[in-house]
Amino acid sequence: MNNHSISQLQSNRLRNLTNGNSLLKISLGLIFFTILSSAFVYAETMSVDVDGTDYDVDYTVSGMSVSGIESDTDFISLIISVDVTDSQGILDITFDRTFFDSVYEGVDDDFIILADGDEPTFSETETTSQSRTLSIELPAGTEEIEIIGSVFGRTIEDTPVEETPVEETPVEETPVEDTPVEETPVEDTPVEETPVEDTPVEETPVEDTPRTECGPGTILQDGVCVLDERCGPGTILQDGVCVLEPQTSTPEISTPTSTSFKGLGKELGYGLIAAFVVTGAIAIILALMSKAGKSRD
Repeated sequence: MNNHSISQLQSNRLRNLTNGNSLLKISLGLIFFTILSSAFVYAETMSVDVDGTDYDVDYTVSGMSVSGIESDTDFISLIISVDVTDSQGILDITFDRTFFDSVYEGVDDDFIILADGDEPTFSETETTSQSRTLSIELPAGTEEIEIIGSVFGRTIEDTPVEETPVEETPVEETPVEDTPVEETPVEDTPVEETPVEDTPVEETPVEDTPRTECGPGTILQDGVCVLDERCGPGTILQDGVCVLEPQTSTPEISTPTSTSFKGLGKELGYGLIAAFVVTGAIAIILALMSKAGKSRD
């Protein structure tokens, strides 16, 4: 009788341990699922207002989030508010050429990018006739990105070239009459050689024309200093690189109202915290159940 009671008690203990292991496996699975889901990169879209016209901007982020975007028509730039939570954040953003572009004399030019006033590492990963995509690396703690171009609302027209047919005019051939040529005897006349005197050639001194030096933001063309238009408005060319033109006074910059967009990164963070809370609650319940089983024993 005692042996039967002991064997029944051991079977109950094994059953309780099996149920506890199953719950523990489910909890661990929820934790791993939450961590993996937070590692995915989602494509998002923001809306920005430029002189009363709304444009959509597609972007993806990794290790950071984007909270808003606004335009600055005075400097032809976009100002993006970000929050870099990891040691390094990556922003991939695509601009439609009809919305925002950087060109010089009809040829693509580089964008100028500033992250909290510094120049971050970036590259242009994709370029088509309709759009341009930039990949920007941002250090931890970055709060604002400014992307400077050259034009808002550019119109791209593909005009077909019409070929004008050329009419061929027939050429009339006129017969040529052969006229006999009379040969006239040529008398040999002795040629007198006249001595040639060497006349000294006077060298005219060439005056060196002083070179005209142009100030910053201008270049020399045909001896005249003209504005250097290779950089966009508000920038000048120094050492072959377009930099911001120094301002004597800070102009009032009108910042049109833009629509802020909250990224999915914060929602994923909330989901991760909720998963840890649920897992902790399940672990506490399992511990209480195990303790109650031992108390019965």
